[in-house]
Amino acid sequence: MSLDGLPPLRDVIQRHGLSARKSLGQNFLLDLNLTGKVARAAGTLEGVTVIEVGPGPGGLTRALLAEGAAKVVAIERDERCLAAMAEIAAHYPGRLEIIAGDAMKTDFAELAGENPAVKIVANLPYNIGTELLVRWLTVKDWPPYYRSMTLMFQREVAERIVARPGDGHYGRLGVLAGWRTEARIAFDVPPQAFTPPPKVVSSVVHIEPRRKPVAVDVKKLAQVTEAAFGQRRKMLRQSLKSLGGERLLEGVGIDPTRRAETLSVEEFAALANAI
Repeated sequence: MSLDGLPPLRDVIQRHGLSARKSLGQNFLLDLNLTGKVARAAGTLEGVTVIEVGPGPGGLTRALLAEGAAKVVAIERDERCLAAMAEIAAHYPGRLEIIAGDAMKTDFAELAGENPAVKIVANLPYNIGTELLVRWLTVKDWPPYYRSMTLMFQREVAERIVARPGDGHYGRLGVLAGWRTEARIAFDVPPQAFTPPPKVVSSVVHIEPRRKPVAVDVKKLAQVTEAAFGQRRKMLRQSLKSLGGERLLEGVGIDPTRRAETLSVEEFAALANAI
């Protein structure tokens, strides 16, 4: 038996025939010491409702409940995993809600409701992780419905999220995350921790919302960053030509010969506000 009194995850996977599917971006994290470390990276869970995406056989779900989450709402589109999740729900009566559905079609704000204590914690499926993050970063109302996000990504994506100006990984994702949040890499997870092992190292990223980010229209910010980083090797006067080029840049006091990766989040916001 395992630490929480439930069967070892390898037994659960074998019993329910849960081979990871590449089409769903699945890589199951089986080491309960590691799932516990992910859960603890989210900070205190006492009194907190955790939203989890893609629980699979429930390794992280079990860790979140064992670490004291008041409730876990787990969204899983793979129907094969629902029976295994139901066993966890029975072990933790009233504390696990399982939603059989697609996270990409889920209204997370509605799911959170008026609850003031919501955290998102997930080993995100690789094929939808970045898109989900962008959606969570660009919600209409800010501060958002969540207190924090603790998410697993491929290391390369994690580096893009936490990147700063001048960093080779700095791009649209870094601007977006840096605009509204404070993001840091908590720790790395080696490929062999997963079943099947991916070809890359993964990283857990902890993200906390800024209370008062720079005021800017998210669509205009996306427009500026897309143009600037779409031709990142060119000077801004060229890459932003369609948005006003030199006139736009000089209007906000930015040297037209600079390149996208040198601009701060505040400078991108100033450009967006000037369009």
